[in-house]
Amino acid sequence: MEIRSMKIEDYDEVFAMWLITSKRALSSADSKENIEKYLNRNKGLSQVAICDGKIVGTVLSGHDGRRGFIHHMAVLPEYRRHHIGRALAEKAIQKLTKEGIEKTHIFCYKDNKAGQGFWTDFGFERRDDIYDFSYDNK
Repeated sequence: MEIRSMKIEDYDEVFAMWLITSKRALSSADSKENIEKYLNRNKGLSQVAICDGKIVGTVLSGHDGRRGFIHHMAVLPEYRRHHIGRALAEKAIQKLTKEGIEKTHIFCYKDNKAGQGFWTDFGFERRDDIYDFSYDNK
């Protein structure tokens, strides 16, 4: 397995994987144009895992200058349980740390028990003291 920085040329393959693994979390923010902006703003922070020439995992990560964020962490179902997700998360956090980011957040759906277990096992702590609010700027 190889882990490397995600490039916009990876978009079609990555988006197809997100449709399998992260469909309900996708929005217009995940258009090719918007992902290209995100990758350019957060150079080298998002990663893909490649096995036999195929993208099998991805982590979209970046920061706002003070906190890191992980989005769309995904591994194809048939490649799970091979430590690919852990390797991607470790690489993302390592890259964020090099940028001077000391704390990273992940959003995880309340009914995503597998995701909650993964992030808890990794060392993330679930917070019950805050709510996430969203505003649609359209």
